[in-house]
Amino acid sequence: MNMQQAAETSLQGEPPVAASFGNDPAACQAALKGVAVCDRSHWGRIEIAGGDRVRYLHNQSTNDFQRLQSGEGCDTVFVTSTARTLDLATVYVLDTHFLVLVSPQRHQQVLAWLDRYIFPMDQVTLKDCTADTATLSLIGPESQALLASLGLPVPDGPHGQHLSGTLGKAEVRVAVGSGLATPGYTLICAAQDRAALWQGLVEAGAVPMGDRLWEQLRIEQGRPAPDHELTEDYNPLEAGLWHTISFNKGCYIGQETIARLDTYKGVKQQLWGLRLSQPVEPGTPILLNDEKIGLVTSVTETPEGAIGLGYVRTKAGGAGLTAQAGEAIAEVVEIPFVTRDRSAALGVSS
Repeated sequence: MNMQQAAETSLQGEPPVAASFGNDPAACQAALKGVAVCDRSHWGRIEIAGGDRVRYLHNQSTNDFQRLQSGEGCDTVFVTSTARTLDLATVYVLDTHFLVLVSPQRHQQVLAWLDRYIFPMDQVTLKDCTADTATLSLIGPESQALLASLGLPVPDGPHGQHLSGTLGKAEVRVAVGSGLATPGYTLICAAQDRAALWQGLVEAGAVPMGDRLWEQLRIEQGRPAPDHELTEDYNPLEAGLWHTISFNKGCYIGQETIARLDTYKGVKQQLWGLRLSQPVEPGTPILLNDEKIGLVTSVTETPEGAIGLGYVRTKAGGAGLTAQAGEAIAEVVEIPFVTRDRSAALGVSS
């Protein structure tokens, strides 16, 4: 089976998770220097509509939605009342509703959590549109040129800005941002148009990327994920998600805790990359002079060796620190997806 056939086979029926197309080195090179395409249809999509939707979402997550207009978008975090993370989401603002892209296996949990905070007088409706829609990501510096070659719109604004266009008979919403730190675009279409959109992108030169390589890039770049870096053990400041938080918008769920952490410099641990001398299991303690200073949360193997993510106590140090994780030597390194101070938040929340 050639690459094109593999791409088409993976798109029959319900959205599967293609671990690999047998081309990981080529797909990785394309993501870095050309353009790769990854099927993210197994990520969840939730529609929030109704006359009170802006006030409602503004009060339920960390970013400022009263400042956004139709055609814009941003990342935001859903947190508990004590600011523990539920999920990192991307929200696109449309004329009549919000479209919320959430992590794999999270749409039902987020939907149920959101539903808890709708009161009888609220003009808000929630709809799980995961099965009715599809999401593909173009990843790499040539993504813009590929979209233009297909006649699809190319939004040139900040992360989350989006435009609607057509490819053949398919209506496609194109949004700035690949989902990773690497530049690219997120494309959303109707589920029945998914296979045709994928085929069009591949024929135009996008190299198919499987979920295994997506996970490798996620860990290399430091995007935190549920059940790994995003759990009720950590808050979004510790996870390096300052850029998703407004410190100016007033009350929302978890706001008091986040404001207190910011005011009193209370971020006691931070998410870092780990360059490992050998693979270790997530959950392995990170030790410095036999003292626990953190925890490994994700690990993957790459052609250059094992890498991971982990939380490290702020007082222990940051990039350049060398510690022990199980039998491995762990060097703490920077990761491009995260932000570490309020200046990043001010950049998106003013």
